[in-house]
Amino acid sequence: MPDAGNPLRYTPPRRLKLAGIVAVCVAIVVVAVGVIGRVFADQSVAAWTDAQALPTVKVINLAADTGSGALVLPGDVEAFNSAPIYARVSGYLKQWYVDIGTKVKAGQLLATVDVPDQDQQLAQAKADLATAVANENLSAITAKRWNALLKENAVAPQDVDEKNGDLAAKVAATASAKANVDRLQDLETFKSITAPFDGVVTSRSTDIGALIVVGAPGQTPLFTVADESKLRIYVRVPQNYAWEINPGMMATFNVPGQPGETFTASIAASADAVDATSGTLLVQLQIDNSDHKLKPGDYAQVHFTLPAAAHSIQVPASALMFRDSGMEVATVGANNRVLIKPIVVARDFGTSVQIATGLTTSDRVIDNPPDSLRPGDEVRIAR
Repeated sequence: MPDAGNPLRYTPPRRLKLAGIVAVCVAIVVVAVGVIGRVFADQSVAAWTDAQALPTVKVINLAADTGSGALVLPGDVEAFNSAPIYARVSGYLKQWYVDIGTKVKAGQLLATVDVPDQDQQLAQAKADLATAVANENLSAITAKRWNALLKENAVAPQDVDEKNGDLAAKVAATASAKANVDRLQDLETFKSITAPFDGVVTSRSTDIGALIVVGAPGQTPLFTVADESKLRIYVRVPQNYAWEINPGMMATFNVPGQPGETFTASIAASADAVDATSGTLLVQLQIDNSDHKLKPGDYAQVHFTLPAAAHSIQVPASALMFRDSGMEVATVGANNRVLIKPIVVARDFGTSVQIATGLTTSDRVIDNPPDSLRPGDEVRIAR
């Protein structure tokens, strides 16, 4: 007997059930696709973030330095000869004949000094000399007579010896008096102050009637004479370059008073020893200045052209890293990993340096390396 069933019970059609199952499956697929897409997006963002975290660096390709380097150093221009002129005798300045800027010849009279005390001393010395000569003559006559009497055995030998000894003493006294006269006469020549060589008067620090005291502490020279026809330029070369600066080399220099003009001088001599206080070698250059374009006391910028050191490499100063262990540079090695290499600088040109040891031409040096860079860090090379 067929089951009549419950008339109030609803039975959905089969197609509606299938549609519901499909909808659920579609929803699951949509959710799965969204989840997978988000996972891939997160991974992509993470990869991009990691890539952005790598420092981007600029790499310098090196080459051997075959050119010459310029070494620029300050120099002092001085006259070839410069002499401060002092008085040799004390007195009062009687007259001066030259002023600053006057060209003088060797032996030319610069000034005269009035020394009345010395004049009187000379007169007294001459009188003492005359007295000594008279005493000597008298002693000579007496000794001659006594020697004649001794031949006749009329006097004792002891008395004759005394007369001869007195004559010797009188001769010595005459020589002493004459030496004193000669000394004072030589001092008389110092009353005239003359130029020691051809040159120009660069200073005058006295005037008529000025008291001159020889040997006074802090004494100022009466005149200064300088020979400007030839000049010396003194340069202190750092000891790193001392072995490359030799007599005979040529150098160029310029001075502020002659803008745009370059002068050439030759290295005449060097101290051949490094000053322990400054760590520099004193070098002297010479230049003819017959046209008087240059002035003693000028400041000069001296340019030395030095040959490139053997097997040296030049890098910009911005690539240097100053660490506790010394001067280093950062290079990019295999797999873009950082390698830190210690170096030895041969020459410092300011904007660039010449490397003696520590690098090869195959190294890829990082320019302006970050302070945080450490060995083994991965970097990205800028294109």
